[in-house]
Amino acid sequence: MHRRLIVPSALAAAFLLAIPASAADFSPGAPGIGDPYYPASGNGGYDVSHYDLRLKYQPKTDLLEGTATLIATAKQDLSRFNLDFGLKVSEVRVNGKKATFKASGTQELEITPATPLPKGAPAAIVVKYAGKPSELKINDWTAWARTPDGAVAAQEPDSAVWWFPSNDHPLDKATYDVSVQVPNDVQAISNGVLQSTRPVGKDWTRYSWRSNKPQASYLTTLAVGKFDITTDKTADGLPVLNAYSKDLGDNAGSARASIERTTEVAEWLTELYGPYPFNALGGYVPNVTSGFALETQTRPFYSPRQFANGSNVSVVVHELAHQWYGDSVSVHGWKDIWVNEGFARYSQWLWSEKEGEASAQELADYVYASHPADDPFWTVKPGDPGAENQFDIAVYDRGALALQALRNEVGDDVFFELLKGWPAKYKYGNAKVGDFVRYAEEVSGKPLASLFDTWLYQPTRPGAPAAAKAEVLRAPGAGKLAQPKGWKKIAATNSIHEHGHDH
Repeated sequence: MHRRLIVPSALAAAFLLAIPASAADFSPGAPGIGDPYYPASGNGGYDVSHYDLRLKYQPKTDLLEGTATLIATAKQDLSRFNLDFGLKVSEVRVNGKKATFKASGTQELEITPATPLPKGAPAAIVVKYAGKPSELKINDWTAWARTPDGAVAAQEPDSAVWWFPSNDHPLDKATYDVSVQVPNDVQAISNGVLQSTRPVGKDWTRYSWRSNKPQASYLTTLAVGKFDITTDKTADGLPVLNAYSKDLGDNAGSARASIERTTEVAEWLTELYGPYPFNALGGYVPNVTSGFALETQTRPFYSPRQFANGSNVSVVVHELAHQWYGDSVSVHGWKDIWVNEGFARYSQWLWSEKEGEASAQELADYVYASHPADDPFWTVKPGDPGAENQFDIAVYDRGALALQALRNEVGDDVFFELLKGWPAKYKYGNAKVGDFVRYAEEVSGKPLASLFDTWLYQPTRPGAPAAAKAEVLRAPGAGKLAQPKGWKKIAATNSIHEHGHDH
């Protein structure tokens, strides 16, 4: 009697996968992810699911030493791949084996693993590096800001290149563990939940932070310095951590009076946009000279200058609204910036309305009347502004006008259904302007393409909205517009993202 060998189908499939592909089948991953605004940003050929950053930073010398471990998956048969990074690298390993590497272009680290990676293969990429981030200039620009007692990494559209290797584009989001060893007289602040604080020898302390939901690389932040820290919990049990540089001077009180309302604002935004999407809340104000704020995930960055004229909860509303619009639902490409900024700005208008100041309609009327037809404001297209206008005020204000026009067209019930449904539909993902247009049409049952084309894409001033009463806005005999109540607080945030740059 003889036996026939029967190979189970799963085993057969595994056997076939184990057969090495021809060398000709493997090719390098693209050096960019394909964003026309920033061709060097991101990379092709793989997807990162987790970053483990183990760092040591000495503020006195600005020396940053790091070991970054990236858990990734090959999306093609991969002979070589790039990371976006600028500091000096001493060693790279892929799946435990030493890889060859070299720097190229303005921000590329080219890595050739000892063994090519078949499509679908897991990869543990370990990069060891050191350098002084403040000395790194990419296109004559830096995202690393030194402070009197430390440093801050917080910028848009990128900041990772200066302090950790990454696939530096919102299309490749990942979870993060950020562990930072610093001298005992300073602290290290990052995203998410503080997992532990422990001494290292007698002179150093290690702070370990965790973000357990998908996070874009530019939303990953680091601040080292001397901070006053407040902690609390939301009604749902989420940890709240706010940090204020000890040397904010005259801005200290107004900063606290604004940011300590983070939980209150987040609860209100939850009513509008649905459940808060992350594992922590808070904000931080380091002693920097810049004037902007940024929606760094779970813990927005605020410049002290945002509070130079007193408290301003409106800026807190803006950055917290981004946790839904920009952080949880991120841009597909940087041309889609309106799905971040138009909604965050409109959130400020809704806060004004909620606080009994100017209504969103009154603010829309004022913005419309403030810009005559020949104002360059109307030549910027919020739906595709170009890299040079990515953070132009028109993206914010004209972007918010588009939402008010939508609200008037579909009515409040459908409009607020849209605002809550969108972050649920694309939670932790990416979306385009066109995706929102289609979604709005589906939910409302109305054709809206023409409305969005008028407000987001035409380089001209739209006809006066039916609700606009521009003549009422002019003070009698003054010949100029009368500002709506609360406008100054909203306008004070106009510098909110005046840090965009051309790559």
